[in-house]
Amino acid sequence: MFDRMIGILGGMGPEATADLFQEIIALTPATRDQDHIRVLIYSNAKIPDRTRAILENGEDPLPPLIESARLLEKAGAGILAIPCNAAHYFLPQMQAQIGIPILNMIEETCREFRSRLPNANMAGLLAASGTVRSGIYQSVFGRAGVDVITPDNGDQDLVQSAIQKVKAGVQDSALRGTFEAVGGRLAKSGAQTVILGCTEIPLAFDPAHVDYPILNATRILAQAAVDWALGRRG
Repeated sequence: MFDRMIGILGGMGPEATADLFQEIIALTPATRDQDHIRVLIYSNAKIPDRTRAILENGEDPLPPLIESARLLEKAGAGILAIPCNAAHYFLPQMQAQIGIPILNMIEETCREFRSRLPNANMAGLLAASGTVRSGIYQSVFGRAGVDVITPDNGDQDLVQSAIQKVKAGVQDSALRGTFEAVGGRLAKSGAQTVILGCTEIPLAFDPAHVDYPILNATRILAQAAVDWALGRRG
């Protein structure tokens, strides 16, 4: 019987962290409390903004990311899941400083893309500007032979503004309409699926409202964490 413990390095933002935990609960086969997976959550909302660090030479989030990862490792987590796509830009430096593996949300999403669409070669990306312009999705998907297309500058500004509003607690129909419309334009430009590549976006996105396929990176990360905890993967 596997009894592995997941560590969630969260706070970027807090609602996205709660969403990942809810996805883990929903994806766990359980009929009683005791069937659920042990999960440690450290919600460190004081970690500096990742997009500003990547694009504007803002305050470096790496030291508190490493400190937070070490805290979870010391507390007994056997693996880490980070519900923040932009934070994955710093993943190599983080991994070098801790002794437990960090699930790579970008790689997991690419693996799921290939599983669902083995013959596809183009994905659209809805994400924060730091994630988009850092090239982390483009690099991982490119190695798998998949082109990643992103919104034009005007649409990207709309997405970034909408993400900031979600972080401020707004999840209304106007925000949902923004994400869904920009995703639709990516689909019309040839994207065979649209990646929800910011953990705030699923909080204000209803897949039932769109006529194009999506990949929810938060849910994919949750599934990878559950699979690890249940011994379905190493």
